[in-house]
Amino acid sequence: MTASPAAVDAAGWFAPEQLPMLPQRLVEHLLSLTGAPEVLISIAGIAASAGTVLLVFSSAFALLSLIERKVLARAQNRIGPNRAGWFGLLQPLADGIKMLTKEDVVPDKAEKFLHFLAPVLIVLPAILALGVLPYGRDWTPLPLEAGLLFFFAIGALTELSVFIAGWASGSKFPMLGAMRAISQMVSYELPLILSALGVVMVSGTLSLQEIAAQQSGFHFGFIPAWNLFTPWGLVAGLLFFICSIAEANRSPFDLPEGESEIVAGHMTEYSGFKYALFFMGEYLGLFAIAGLGITLFLGGWQPPVPGLAYVPSWVWFAAKISVVIFLYLWIRASFPRLRIDQLMRFAWLCMIPMALLTLPAAAIWHFTGRGAFSWLVTLPLLLVPWIILGNVFNRRLAPGRRRYRFADG
Repeated sequence: MTASPAAVDAAGWFAPEQLPMLPQRLVEHLLSLTGAPEVLISIAGIAASAGTVLLVFSSAFALLSLIERKVLARAQNRIGPNRAGWFGLLQPLADGIKMLTKEDVVPDKAEKFLHFLAPVLIVLPAILALGVLPYGRDWTPLPLEAGLLFFFAIGALTELSVFIAGWASGSKFPMLGAMRAISQMVSYELPLILSALGVVMVSGTLSLQEIAAQQSGFHFGFIPAWNLFTPWGLVAGLLFFICSIAEANRSPFDLPEGESEIVAGHMTEYSGFKYALFFMGEYLGLFAIAGLGITLFLGGWQPPVPGLAYVPSWVWFAAKISVVIFLYLWIRASFPRLRIDQLMRFAWLCMIPMALLTLPAAAIWHFTGRGAFSWLVTLPLLLVPWIILGNVFNRRLAPGRRRYRFADG
């Protein structure tokens, strides 16, 4: 006696590879039993999958807020949060209760509706961007053929929400902070997109699922066939990583919230849960940009070692994003904040020229066979300008000789 196809399918739902899709399949199955239209079933399934992603990353946001403070405390020889719960594990819950119970103060001269709308708009793009990332071999909450284009298009809402927050507050400090934030985000968004264009040129698609799938296999039996392990991909991946730090407003590029210079930037006139929404949007955006970098340059859900394909693909994606997030935290603990002139000069004199050079390098790599000859041609094309731009940039930033003048007599 053999099992029915429905029973076999239901058993496959609980396979390790299929676990993230379990809520979606349960919703679709229940609706199909009620005789719902196919369109409704499809929409409900996408909504369930998106809800799963939102639940996972909302929980990760709370956990990361604790991990970050613990990592920074360890780097600075401090203890960190240790009062709320054992080892401080309930600190995110305590922070959430505090934010919910704090008074929501709105300035008299503020535009009330826009002042309320700005923190909502800053969370929405990050949530939508998380929906198009391929988290596993068969799991993409919102599979779009132009997923990369959608990601960058929806990310442009962040600049708009920052400007709305600064302008609607009706105060000079938030407005100045918003203008400085927008100048930074626009400047670093250019090399961010340019560094991703090389991947599009080589892969020939804007689909994030296809980009991740094309990075399968290994060179010489042990080197992953990821875009990072190519000369153009190494430079583009490094540029993408640096620009992602600036886009996420993380240290040492955290000028928009530079409290030592401009109080709190565009968030100066916000309090309570609205203030928490800005940080939630920042952390969700950090997850989104890290996931995009993994998809473009680190093979997405592909395993890093041969023979480990039996491990669920979404586990590899989670492991990679954990390592990248830890690098963000490590950098914050290691480097001081840049000045605004240093930050802008670095973007326009170093990042954008190098990002432009990755495009012809990627084209040459593709049309010369992607072999040893490709390495021989593309490596000098990128290495020589990198050295030249680095020397010029360092000389322009080098401090002049200091002269100490003392009052006479």
